[in-house]
Amino acid sequence: MALIVQKYGGTSVGSIERIQAVAAKVKAVQDSGDQIVVVVSAMSGETNRLVSLAKEIDYCPAPREMDVLLSTGEQVTIALLCMALHKMGCEARSFTGGQVQILTDNAHSKARIRGIEGIRVNADLQAGCVVVVAGFQGVDDQGNITTLGRGGSDTTAVAMAAALKADECQIFTDVNGVYTTDPRIEPKARKLDRITFEEMLEMASLGSKVLQIRAVEFAGKYNVPLRVLSSFEPGEGTLITFEDEGMEEAKISGIAFNRDEAKLTILGVPDQPGVAYSILGPVSNANIEVDMIIQNIAEDDTTDFTFTVHRNDYPKTLEILTETSGILGAREVIGDDSIVKVSLVGVGMRSHSGIASTMFEALAKEGINIRMISTSEIKISVVVDEKYLELGVRALHEAFALDEEPQ
Repeated sequence: MALIVQKYGGTSVGSIERIQAVAAKVKAVQDSGDQIVVVVSAMSGETNRLVSLAKEIDYCPAPREMDVLLSTGEQVTIALLCMALHKMGCEARSFTGGQVQILTDNAHSKARIRGIEGIRVNADLQAGCVVVVAGFQGVDDQGNITTLGRGGSDTTAVAMAAALKADECQIFTDVNGVYTTDPRIEPKARKLDRITFEEMLEMASLGSKVLQIRAVEFAGKYNVPLRVLSSFEPGEGTLITFEDEGMEEAKISGIAFNRDEAKLTILGVPDQPGVAYSILGPVSNANIEVDMIIQNIAEDDTTDFTFTVHRNDYPKTLEILTETSGILGAREVIGDDSIVKVSLVGVGMRSHSGIASTMFEALAKEGINIRMISTSEIKISVVVDEKYLELGVRALHEAFALDEEPQ
C-alpha cells in the first residue's frame, strides 16, 4: 500500500464538473488500495474575486484580515470535493490548514511553513478515509490564519508529503509535464520524462511557471519524489528527482526565459572600494531584488556598473540610481526595460564542454546581440533585446536538438 499526495490547482477544480472529475480520479486511487491525501486550491477566479471585494472596501486592507478572507476560497473547494466523493460512496473528510495544524510564521500573505502535526490526518487515513486539505494556508503560533503566497498550494502538498512520508507527491495542473521549453514559443518542445530537483529549481527561478520554486526547494530538502501531471489528459507526466547516472547524458534539459527584466547602467563611477555597495545598497534598502551584475573598468579610473531588476521595479530603481549618481559624481544613468533573459539549464553541463560556444554561435547566426551573460554550474543565462525572445528560444532549441530524445 502506497501513500500518495495529490494537488489540484484552480483550473483543475474550476467548476462543479471538474470537481466531480477530480473526485473520480481520487476514488480510483483509493479503489486501487492506496491511501490518498488531496490538496486543493481555490476554484479558478475565486481568489481574484475575493481580492476585488476587499479593495472595494479598502485598497490596502489589514494583512491579517486579508488572509482570513483569501483562505475561504480553498475552504469552499475542500467541502465541495468531499461532497462529490461522498456521493460516489467514498469516505472523505475535509480539513483547513488550521485543523491539520500546518504551523507557519506570522508573515501574513507570504508565511513559511515551520511544521505539520498531521495527527488527525494519519488517524483518518488509517480509518480508510480520503483526506482533503485546503492548500495555501496555515496558522501561526497565536492561532491566526496565514496564507503562503503565490503557488502556496504546491508548497502545502509537498510539505504534507514530507510530513506524512508519502511515496510520491503528484501535482496536477493544466499542462501534462515539464517541457524542454514553452510549447507556445517552440511547438517542437518535448516533454521530459524526468528532471533533477537542481534543474527544476533553476527552471523555476529563471521563469518557468510549471512549479513554484518554494515547492521544489521543499521537495529537494526532504527528498519527496515530485511528479507533474495533467488534470485533463492521461499520461505519466514528469518525475522530479535526484540526479542518477543516466541523467548526465543530456547536455541540456531545457530552455527557460523571463520577459520581466529591465537593465540599468550607471556610467563613469569612480573606481574605488565600496562603490558596488554605494550603488546597490540603496536599491536593496528599497526591497528591490537585483539579478545579473556586470562591472567594466575604464582607463580613466572610472567604472560602468550594470545590473538587472524585475521590470515592475524599473521606474523606482531608475529614480534611486539617478539620486545615487549625483552623490557619486557619475557621468550618466541609462536604462532599458525592453530586454529578456534566456537561459540554458542542464546538469550535463558539468561533464560537457562547448555549451557556451554553441549557444553564442546559434544566437550570432540569427543576428541576436547578447547584452549580458551569467553562468553557474548548470546554467548559462543571456540578456537580449525583447524582440528576439522567440527567435532566440527556437534557435537554441534547434542548436541543442532538444526535440530529440537523448541517446
